[in-house]
Amino acid sequence: MTNESAIEIHQNSVVSRSIYGKQVHTSDLILTGMIYVSASLSILLLAGIMGYVFFRGIPMINWKFLSSVPSTLNGTFGILGNIVNTLYIIVLTLIIAIPLGVGAAIYLNEYAKPGKTVRLIEFTTETLSGIPSIIFGLFGMVFFGNTLGLGYSILTGSLTLSLMILPLITRNTQEALKTVPDSYRSGALGIGATKWYMICTILLPSAMPGIITGIILAIGRIVGESAALLFTAGSGFILPKNLIGKILESGGTLTIQLYLCMQKAQYDQAFGIAVVLLVIVLGINGLAKYLAHRFNVEKQ
Repeated sequence: MTNESAIEIHQNSVVSRSIYGKQVHTSDLILTGMIYVSASLSILLLAGIMGYVFFRGIPMINWKFLSSVPSTLNGTFGILGNIVNTLYIIVLTLIIAIPLGVGAAIYLNEYAKPGKTVRLIEFTTETLSGIPSIIFGLFGMVFFGNTLGLGYSILTGSLTLSLMILPLITRNTQEALKTVPDSYRSGALGIGATKWYMICTILLPSAMPGIITGIILAIGRIVGESAALLFTAGSGFILPKNLIGKILESGGTLTIQLYLCMQKAQYDQAFGIAVVLLVIVLGINGLAKYLAHRFNVEKQ
């Protein structure tokens, strides 16, 4: 055995002893235990809230509840109109916010030079994400509803929610674009591709998992929003007769109807709506994980 081999074996044994024979401090054990306890409490809290909501709300879930609208003459209570209004607001808000958010992120990450302008835009988006939703509701009511004359309508609510989710989409897209290696950019530009062609065919597909995650999270915020919509979209629950004209009519979402039920002490109906909302949110989170995983697999 050569001297080099003996030295290498000795070094490996020293490293092995230092790793496996490392002294475990009491403070490390305490902190690890606190972490596990905190995680367990969070899981138990979530399970308790969901379990109680499902326990109170599932007896209310039936076909009539999901396929009708409130009617005093027929003696029915349903949330179909609120479900349709929620879908209207989700689709219309995303149509407005996605091009603006993704476009702003592309400009900040690929075109703008680091400086005061970029810092100002980033500061603005971060400030927007921290403004309470009730402030957005007041602004939307005054500007979109009164100044522009849109009144209480789904369009007013969608424009207001677009301002709310714009920072979320922009920041997620920007971070997703930063994860794309610079070698992709230089390689595409080196073979003669234009910058816009490189962004459309290389950067955006590579960053798609992060972009989709941001969009799904934005949908979750739209579904759960109530304060801003109460001042802008109103509380109408009538099914639309004209799909296009509905965007200029009042439309209460599921969260608005839940608030009104709690205000009228209709607790059983409120818990039934809460079950539907929880199912929608769980479905959105599951869809986000599935799409992100699928795009990651396709990219590999």
